[in-house]
Amino acid sequence: AMEAAGAVTKRILVTGGTGLVGRAIERVVADGEGRPDEEWIFVSSRDADLTSAAETKALFERHKPTHVIHLAAMVGGLFKNIRYNLDFWRRNIHINDNVLHSAYEMGVQKVVSCLSTCIFPDKTTYPIDETMIHNGPPHSSNFGYSYAKRMIDVQNRGYFEQHGCRFTAVIPTNVFGPHDNFNIEDGHVLPGLIHKVYLAKQTGSALTVWGTGKPRRQFIYSMDLARLFLWVLREYNEVEPIILSVGEEDEVSIKEAAEAIAEAMDFRGEVVFDTSKADGQFKKTASNAKLRRYLPGFEFTPFRQAVKETCAWFSANYADARK
Repeated sequence: AMEAAGAVTKRILVTGGTGLVGRAIERVVADGEGRPDEEWIFVSSRDADLTSAAETKALFERHKPTHVIHLAAMVGGLFKNIRYNLDFWRRNIHINDNVLHSAYEMGVQKVVSCLSTCIFPDKTTYPIDETMIHNGPPHSSNFGYSYAKRMIDVQNRGYFEQHGCRFTAVIPTNVFGPHDNFNIEDGHVLPGLIHKVYLAKQTGSALTVWGTGKPRRQFIYSMDLARLFLWVLREYNEVEPIILSVGEEDEVSIKEAAEAIAEAMDFRGEVVFDTSKADGQFKKTASNAKLRRYLPGFEFTPFRQAVKETCAWFSANYADARK
């Protein structure tokens, strides 16, 4: 029988669908980037425990996806990682194996998994590119998480070589935006700073930034990343991963990030750098040359505008966001 015009031909399952990136994809799809032939299904840990092979299989049998965006992972801040490297390795290995193997068994046409720049070798030259993932051990602090993420790339190659599957992965740099983890102790640097500025403003105290403020990072707005995920899902046909990032020239120092947040939240107080706190890596510069070869015209949201939107969301949703 002929398909009716506009009939759904793609059922896209998004694991980790309620996290920072999942919510951004959901919003971008709802705001007009979705297509009539696509049905989007966002699931979270409430829908299935992906560390369980049986629950993962049942989830796939229930939704029968043709495409998967795999965002689910056990994540945590630096200190949690240092204490529980084994747990991070085992839980993420189980999640990834269950998702990829269920996708294979159900005949899913394409899987796009999400890696992290922390998977790159600790000792490396800059800028880092896609060919360098396996060139040496990752940083020892979170080796469990990093190696588990690297193994997605190994498994993708295996499914392609043995079964011809189009399973691939993207590697975003530092993602930020609405629905982030704004927990000061356990969150990432940008959402942590947003929360700190908010509190400093409430209490009329100075803003204390940990370290010298000199380290540099590439920040990507979750809404930009979401648009790029849609492009990867629809157009990118390599098994090899692709780095999704702003250019090297758009690297921002922690000091500049703190200033952008202070401006966005109209914080007029003093900014103090606590140099007794360690800085972490000075830079982790990644190359977006591969992305630019495919999408020379892609326009990223200017950093200050993205920070403004994120700060506005945090302020409006403070009761939920600070958890």
